[in-house]
Amino acid sequence: MTLSAPDAADISAAYRRCETITRQQAKNFAYGIALLPGDKRRALSAVYALARRIDDIGDGTLPAPEKLAALGEARAALTALAAGTAADAAATGDPVLIALHDAASRFRIPLPAFGELIDGCEADVRGDHYDTFSQLEHYCRCVAGSIGRLSLGVFGSRDEQAEQLADALGVALQLTNILRDVREDLGNGRVYLPADDLARFGCALIPPGADGGDGKIDGPVADLVAFEAERARAWYGVGMRLLPMLDWRSAACTGAMAGIYRRLLEHIAASPQQALAGRMSLPGREKALIALAAITGLSTRRAGRGTAEAAP
Repeated sequence: MTLSAPDAADISAAYRRCETITRQQAKNFAYGIALLPGDKRRALSAVYALARRIDDIGDGTLPAPEKLAALGEARAALTALAAGTAADAAATGDPVLIALHDAASRFRIPLPAFGELIDGCEADVRGDHYDTFSQLEHYCRCVAGSIGRLSLGVFGSRDEQAEQLADALGVALQLTNILRDVREDLGNGRVYLPADDLARFGCALIPPGADGGDGKIDGPVADLVAFEAERARAWYGVGMRLLPMLDWRSAACTGAMAGIYRRLLEHIAASPQQALAGRMSLPGREKALIALAAITGLSTRRAGRGTAEAAP
């Protein structure tokens, strides 16, 4: 039997599903994605929808062996997607795969980067810990640098350094996530802060149940958080050099997403004990203002460059 490629209506419906997932579940990224033109917004929503599915497997409630099996199935599906046709994608009946296949036919999306995301999720399922920052950096490149490179495939850039900078920005975002989620992760038996850093500041991890509680970090935590926040700032400093290499709408999207996480990092650094007491987040109004500032600032700079270029 000959497989049929999806028609325009099927593809549109698949993209709508991905955009719905993004609006409902991408609490920080959605503000930036909304700034993109339609074709890039749809493509990046497809990227996000699959990344979210992979994350949900790793963070779900299945026993570890079943999680690893599900991640293996996701890896096999990605391999088939990269090698297959639109008809093959349609045959899966999966709107996320249908949309992603179409997006990859329109943009230079490096689909193998999803494999790195799966590598990172498998590390989470195994409960890997990190002795050094070098080990943690590798993990961050897997779970977040990969998303930066996938996003760059949608944005597009001719600069040879763009991929490295997108990867660096992903590391910055993931370091922020780690600081935001220390308490939650510890309660789930996950520790991302490098053992070297804990020892440097005389901090000790008290695992869940050890003192009848949900787990905590004992010692001069404020100093530890300040150190990790400064490390994240340095990665933002590198990663934000990507923006001038992008078209202005893609730069606005990236600036909005990074700006939200960067502001969250400053809140964490200012109140480390509050951050460790529970998950911190920015109110929707503050996120919206950061997104507005990103697109307004870049529009102003773009207009200024146009004026300068037109001047004799």
